[in-house]
Amino acid sequence: MEARLNAVARKSAAKTQAAPEPAEKQPGRATAAAAAGKAAGKADDAGAQKPAVKRASAAKPSAKTATKTTARSAAKSAAVAGDAPPKKAARTRAAAAPALPEAEALPLPVETVEGAVRPAYWDEACADLMKRDRILRKLIPTYGPAHLVSRGDPFVTLARSIVGQQISVKAAQAVWDRLVAACPKLTPAQLLRAGPEKLAGCGLSRRKAEYIVDLADHFKAGRVHVQSWAEMDDEAVIAELTQIRGIGRWTAEMFLMFNLLRPNVLPLDDIGLINAISANYFSGEPVTRSEAREVAANWEPWRTVATWYMWRSLDPLPVTY
Repeated sequence: MEARLNAVARKSAAKTQAAPEPAEKQPGRATAAAAAGKAAGKADDAGAQKPAVKRASAAKPSAKTATKTTARSAAKSAAVAGDAPPKKAARTRAAAAPALPEAEALPLPVETVEGAVRPAYWDEACADLMKRDRILRKLIPTYGPAHLVSRGDPFVTLARSIVGQQISVKAAQAVWDRLVAACPKLTPAQLLRAGPEKLAGCGLSRRKAEYIVDLADHFKAGRVHVQSWAEMDDEAVIAELTQIRGIGRWTAEMFLMFNLLRPNVLPLDDIGLINAISANYFSGEPVTRSEAREVAANWEPWRTVATWYMWRSLDPLPVTY
């Protein structure tokens, strides 16, 4: 990680002295939109999709490579602490997310989410993260009073998570709206009566329709310990949830974050989180799960909160489950 981070520092110094790229080569709104769409892609029952990390091919050592490696070593501490090279990071963020009209740039008001629950720890977490992390010190005030919210219904949260696996936020919302129109009560009994055929008619894949029916059956038959989840630790809840078809680790982690409002969840299988760490801490260079975990070590015990702001850096509109 030291070698990779310090190459970023060397590149930053070189690029700030060079002439800017022509406008047509700069990434535009479409790039940011594509990144945001991919950020919401979710994992299926085999587990969440893993971030695609490009590995550099082996090459013979050279004087240039040695200089690059030395430069990477010098910047590791700063990047992990949130002190990524400021000039290059600023250029990358400015190119990937140009100024938007106010109506597009503002996050979704929390008041528009019916039954929203605000985490009790949110203000303390934000204050602590802003003291420790230079990137979050800039990001957190950008989104004002917006915060992670929970609707508080375990079954609905899990069903929405299944719907959102491996598709964009926009597509997931369209499917969910059709599902709500077909089954407005959204109870396990109503979805069991609807059956997989009717659910598939709402735009779900056949497999996802079966997953939701199986989830409804688990809840109706009492095979999950809903009343005990609040007292169980994170890994115990994940272990129980992943026994249900269609629920892998990523879906269980979304449940911990959005329903149980656990403060220290780090969903490393979430491609949006990996992309955001890359953009904010590594000037857009690919990062491994290990490198992302090392950056996130500075966020404990508030990794849920930091992850939420990483998502917002890619898409200002909050996602709820």
